[in-house]
Amino acid sequence: MDETDQRLIAELRRDGRAALSDLAARLDISRATVRARMERLEARGEIAGFTVLTRSDVTAAPVRALMMVGIEGRGAERIMARLSGFPAVMAIHTTNGKWDLIVELGTQTLADLDEVLFRIRGLEGITTSETNLLLGTRKAGKR
Repeated sequence: MDETDQRLIAELRRDGRAALSDLAARLDISRATVRARMERLEARGEIAGFTVLTRSDVTAAPVRALMMVGIEGRGAERIMARLSGFPAVMAIHTTNGKWDLIVELGTQTLADLDEVLFRIRGLEGITTSETNLLLGTRKAGKR
């Protein structure tokens, strides 16, 4: 992947619905070149697909946070099962390093988030946690 491909991908990340002619103008290359490069990037798997964010994706849970969780012993499966039952839990990621899990949370209000954090911290087997509010999202991925 060369610099033009990287610039094309950056433009698509900013606006995945941009017209080929607009992309060509921004990159100072022909429309046919943009189309050929996009087709090649898709064929090679560099571009895995395009997605749409709806209003409900963005506003259903305006207060969002990442909660890093430390687990005692081998209780990860049990804790992940319990976390899956929380409506505020949008995703659960296993990870390496200091934290055992990263939990994506979404609530309507800060008070709701505080309540969810309190309940999660009370689960048996959770030894420590750290939570960070998400203030903004520049690029959302697939769910």
